[in-house]
Amino acid sequence: MSDTTPRGRFVWHELMTTNTKSAADFFSRVASWTPQPWGEDRSHTLFMAGGRSMAGLMALPESARAMGVPPSWTTYISTPNVDDAARQVVSLGGKVVKGAADIPTIGRFAVVQDPQGATFALFTPSGGSAPPDAPALGDYSWHELLTTDWRAALSFYKQMFGWEETGSMDMGPGMGTYQMFGWNGRPRGGIFNKPSQQPGPPSWLPYIHVSDSKRTAETIKKLGGQIINGPMEVPGGDWIVAGMDREGVAFAVHSLKPAEKPAGATKKAASPAKKSAAPIPKAAAPQKKAAKAPRKAAPAKKAAPAKKAPAKKAAPPKKSVKAKSRRTAKAGKSSGRRQARARRSARRSGGGAKRRR
Repeated sequence: MSDTTPRGRFVWHELMTTNTKSAADFFSRVASWTPQPWGEDRSHTLFMAGGRSMAGLMALPESARAMGVPPSWTTYISTPNVDDAARQVVSLGGKVVKGAADIPTIGRFAVVQDPQGATFALFTPSGGSAPPDAPALGDYSWHELLTTDWRAALSFYKQMFGWEETGSMDMGPGMGTYQMFGWNGRPRGGIFNKPSQQPGPPSWLPYIHVSDSKRTAETIKKLGGQIINGPMEVPGGDWIVAGMDREGVAFAVHSLKPAEKPAGATKKAASPAKKSAAPIPKAAAPQKKAAKAPRKAAPAKKAAPAKKAPAKKAAPPKKSVKAKSRRTAKAGKSSGRRQARARRSARRSGGGAKRRR
């Protein structure tokens, strides 16, 4: 095996299905892939993006159909020696589904199952460079194993490929633990126990890196696919969607949160925003001119006397108030005079009483 393709890396993904034409049309639009016949075997299709082959497509073999194998994606994991790795799978409780075989000029592979029943392929390439460390659009950015015993499954893959535990989280009541794995301290995927109500055996679910998971979900529905889960934001701000294509094949997509875009792209995006803001003050200018028209209108000036007229008519009440005040004052004086006479009378009466004593 070439030193450029380390042990335990996800290096290839193959779709075996009953309708290759439909699948080619579906995934070329969902993942922005370009279908291209493989030069070595034109019955085999390559999905291309950015000048690189991202995945393969082929008809589900009759032998596999006879065994009841459904249309599905197969994930290929690199190993230094396929034959040795296949024997190790058996020693750890798994089994070999298809024995080791060569793909001319490409490499050697074998299809196996882990002890819980999830199918994947072992692969030793003949040469070439390893996939880029940071997946580009159209590449695979995450791998998820839905199993029945995540602890046992993790132990199996750690022994097979040297994977490391990189963190875990509690998914809530009834869901259990989501255990992440990777290498060099970087998470590359997750393992968890699939819900009991979810049909089918344990399986690998690869995630295709897209620019916008929400927009991709709409495309999936328009093309006749089905959304199983999402669009959903996951811890960290990324977005995912799990779905099925028109033949019922499960797959998933993943997009990064906007804040994780390169700094240069953010700056470029900011300049159009400034330009787009320019029309706003221009659109507001006609409103300012229209606001001046009511101030020039003559009716507003003619209406002024109408405001003064009620003030003149309201004057009589002021006079009546004054008249009332004068009457009140006179009454007060009269009352004062009566009170004075009463006091004088009381003093005379009091004086007479004193004189009588």
